[in-house]
Amino acid sequence: MAAPSDIRHTFSHTEAADHAEEEAPSRAGIQSVEVGFELLNVMAEATGPMMLRDLAAAAGMSAAKAHRYLVSFQRMGLVAQDAVSTRYDLGPAALRIGLASLSRIDAVRLARERVPALLSETGHVLAIAVWGNHGPTMVHWAEAPKSAPVTLRLGDVMPLLTSATGRCFAAFMGQEGRDAERVQPMIREELARIAKLPQNGMPLQDVPRNLAEVQDMLRDTRRHGMARVVHSMVPGICGFCAPVFDAQGHLVLGLVVLGSVATLDTAWDGAPATAVLRCARRLSADLGFVERR
Repeated sequence: MAAPSDIRHTFSHTEAADHAEEEAPSRAGIQSVEVGFELLNVMAEATGPMMLRDLAAAAGMSAAKAHRYLVSFQRMGLVAQDAVSTRYDLGPAALRIGLASLSRIDAVRLARERVPALLSETGHVLAIAVWGNHGPTMVHWAEAPKSAPVTLRLGDVMPLLTSATGRCFAAFMGQEGRDAERVQPMIREELARIAKLPQNGMPLQDVPRNLAEVQDMLRDTRRHGMARVVHSMVPGICGFCAPVFDAQGHLVLGLVVLGSVATLDTAWDGAPATAVLRCARRLSADLGFVERR
């Protein structure tokens, strides 16, 4: 029979080993889980079900290795295999997880969390706008050292044709369906108001004055992936607004950078525009949007 001291020593050694095994995964992670997830990631980005050989190749592993992971994923409902074509696709459990995640996402909250870093990067005023009862509405506003001499309030509704925010919503929300039915009449009403503005001998800058010019402006906005105004809303002020889409491809908010033409680069490929567009695209991806090229 072992002595009590031997038993204590054996127990302590075993307990330490178990503790080490528990600690190791928390530090290093489970590599097999990470490897297997690559298969799920490939299927998520694919346009449809995939053959085993194509799925394995895209995930960077052998077909035999991929098949072992897929068998386990099928048991868990994460993957489904068509009995006729033998192709693999995401299963019902993956759908449940995705829907649960989407239901808990607050787009404005996610955008607000990114504002401080973006503010530091651009050095200019930033804002977040959503579509409200009367049009594009400001819901968040962050000042910067290079604040533009324009005062906006939370709840302000932006014009569709003379603000970057409005142009963004008009271009990316009003292309078809019920959104277009709401946007198009608003555009016509705004054109009528623009026609009545006093010119004072100075022609309007960067402002469409008829439907043909509006369509040209909206096409240009879609081509660049974001909206821009220079001297349009207020002389000396410029701004960009980048769209953020959800998993269904619906425009959920606009991310705005605003400044004086003296300090904010007005080029489409300038630093402020690039930073805002990059942030908006990351937000869209976080919301489940997949950009089709």
